[in-house]
Amino acid sequence: MIAAVDKNTCIGCGACPDICGDIFKMEDDGLAIAYVNPVPSELEDCAKEAADGCPVDAIHVN
Repeated sequence: MIAAVDKNTCIGCGACPDICGDIFKMEDDGLAIAYVNPVPSELEDCAKEAADGCPVDAIHVN
């Protein structure tokens, strides 16, 4: 699985690293990134939960 954050959509709310900090973090620009790819199998549910919790649907996992 690959996780990606659309920086044009991200509002920098910080929900994704709060939900799944092993995959997502906030950058200096105030926007999130997926810094671990591919997503380890044991963290796939966590990454999906972060995608589901994104208020602007900026996270894509597949």
